[in-house]
Amino acid sequence: MRAALLVVLGLAIGIIGTVFTMRALSERNPFPEALMVTIGFHRHQLQQAVKGQRCEASANLDQLQRMQMIATDIPAVFADAPQPFKDLTVQLHTALQKAAQSAPADCPALAAALKPVDQVCQQCHQQYR
Repeated sequence: MRAALLVVLGLAIGIIGTVFTMRALSERNPFPEALMVTIGFHRHQLQQAVKGQRCEASANLDQLQRMQMIATDIPAVFADAPQPFKDLTVQLHTALQKAAQSAPADCPALAAALKPVDQVCQQCHQQYR
């Protein structure tokens, strides 16, 4: 009887601990993930434009400028990140700035402009994701 009571008590404590842990995890800052999802959304829009051969200069520039604007928030959102991560954020911002300045008007130019951006994203995700 005593063993059964201890098992039930242990399960109850475990469930309560799990509930507290799940609540703590759900209350963490959602901004870093949201930031990356938003950049990914705009990158996906550009990728779909290239695949569908619908590469209008104004739409391309708009998406690139949005990505560039969002990328400026990365250092502040990840303020505690190590220096190599911060260096990659500078590289990303530079690559996006160059891509936006080139104002790609057709799909091959857009694909070429996005190549450095994709490389920086890939480097960062390999190291820090």
